Amino acid sequence: MTTYIMLANWTDQGVQHVKDSPRRLDLAKKALKDMDGEFKSFFLTMGDYDIVAIYEAPDDAVAARFNLQLGMLGNIRTRTLKAFPETAYREIIKSLG
Repeated sequence: MTTYIMLANWTDQGVQHVKDSPRRLDLAKKALKDMDGEFKSFFLTMGDYDIVAIYEAPDDAVAARFNLQLGMLGNIRTRTLKAFPETAYREIIKSLG
């Protein structure tokens, strides 16, 4: 599984209906699980982003499909980072010679 870090901000629509946000999160978790992925962590944050989530998905195509489905709902806008765990990081650096 590949790890992704999602940075999200509520849209005007999303913040107007912020009380529905926990239900929307539950639906997002189910949607990702149906794609064989899984949320690992979820945070409400202050600063440049409203939400930070860490999730796993089988591949980049699944992560892209998941993010597009979230965006189509109109409640959040996302930026997603592909994350490499420490073991992969060490291998990447080691391969530099």
